[in-house]
Amino acid sequence: MLDSALKEQLKDIFAGLGANFTFDINVSSQHEDRNELLELLEDVAACSDHLTCSVNEGDGLEFTILKNGARTGITFRGIPNGHEFTSLLLAILNLDGKGKNFPDEGVCNRVKALKGPIHLTTYVSLTCTNCPDVVQALNAMTTLNPSISHEMVDGALNQEEVETLKIQGVPSVFADGKLIHVGRGEFGELLAKLEEQYGVDEASLSTEEKLYDVIVAGGGPAGVSAAIYSARKGLKVAIVAERVGGQVKETVGIENLISVPETTGSELADNLKTHLLRYPVDLLEHRKIEKVELVGKEKQVTTSVGEKLTTPALIIATGASWRKLNVPGETEYIGRGVAFCSHCDGPFYVGKHVAVVGGGNSGIEAAIDLASICSRVTVFEFMDELKADQVLQEKLRSLSNVEVFVSSQTTEVIGNGDKLTALRVKDRKTEEERVIELDGVFVQIGLTANSGVFRDLVETNRPGEIVIDAFCRTNVPGIYAAGDVSTVPYKQIIISMGEGAKAALSAFDDRVRGNI
Repeated sequence: MLDSALKEQLKDIFAGLGANFTFDINVSSQHEDRNELLELLEDVAACSDHLTCSVNEGDGLEFTILKNGARTGITFRGIPNGHEFTSLLLAILNLDGKGKNFPDEGVCNRVKALKGPIHLTTYVSLTCTNCPDVVQALNAMTTLNPSISHEMVDGALNQEEVETLKIQGVPSVFADGKLIHVGRGEFGELLAKLEEQYGVDEASLSTEEKLYDVIVAGGGPAGVSAAIYSARKGLKVAIVAERVGGQVKETVGIENLISVPETTGSELADNLKTHLLRYPVDLLEHRKIEKVELVGKEKQVTTSVGEKLTTPALIIATGASWRKLNVPGETEYIGRGVAFCSHCDGPFYVGKHVAVVGGGNSGIEAAIDLASICSRVTVFEFMDELKADQVLQEKLRSLSNVEVFVSSQTTEVIGNGDKLTALRVKDRKTEEERVIELDGVFVQIGLTANSGVFRDLVETNRPGEIVIDAFCRTNVPGIYAAGDVSTVPYKQIIISMGEGAKAALSAFDDRVRGNI
């Protein structure tokens, strides 16, 4: 199954293994995919003397990883190829202490403090690009905390289960039978949901306060730029972020970052992190800022993992997030008909009728994408005309199974208790309402500033953007804002990078002049 070049790479990857690992395979002799699973795992095992396979008769298709003969809590119900092949490799490396996707010590300690036992199950699609992030995060948590177990389930091979659980979006994470998460998720977000359900032994956690010259909130282009410019001034800098890259990671293609003719959001995010880590910046990833208090000229920051950070200069670069419709029924049917990513959840709607709400570039791109697999795609745009680039509109009009309605306001998501069945839509010109029966809706209505935790601290405008001057200064001395979270016009990557640099230089100038 694995070609010779990949096998040679695996030999190098596994060269330093210290423990012995066994793929404890339980598979029915009648299962149609038995040979494919065995061939994959035997090929992987052949790449190291520290890897072996044990095959047992079972009633399905699964395997658990054993370390030195003991169960590790990591199980795969399916064949981890496609995007999940990396999840298998990382699980082995993490268990051996050689993985590189563990978070920093503060977050690891929160995982270790989770109260168990906790049994997690993640339903995935092997074509989903978001699923591996969730699987790998939960596998890492299982490695850190022996009271956690996690199994990845390939939904395509376990259709009955998927239908019984009424799953319509991936990844879908269940904690002891309770659905706790659907869709893209970061380590910190998943950890917060587990903390909410199971609790944390707070007594085992450190509450040491840390002092910095500059704290940057946000890890997107503006935040990384601000952190690098501050570090280059010789300052002690921390960057607090859910993930480096921010919203950029969800951008498929980028062709307007000057001097870089073409890249992807994922590649740009990786490059941002690589550049950032060339400097002595404390990267506090997988957490949010929960509270900021002013004590004289100092800003005291509390993070979602309980840290206390103090600084005279806070640069807010938290960016923006996908907006929701905020109509009745939307929250109840997220993952059960309401989706936000056509690439990940589109395959659930093959041959079905779906709607896309939003006529900007992201909405029309989603509609074009979905039209290739869905029987019918209906686009609803609130304004009187589509806002997408002309080339996208022309492509959309060439598709026979797409219809477009402008001046249309979605007022309700309707379902039968199990899944979405229709949308209620109002014609903004005639005020007439109608119910459109369909199987799913993809919400693509733009972004909203991630300024919530700061709104009682600094001035914001009606949409929630932080008001800044030409130097990225807010109305509070020592607090700056940059990028999409601010009032700067034109939300573009290249502008955010420049604004981050400007905020850092303004903070340094204020420091030199004794203003902060």
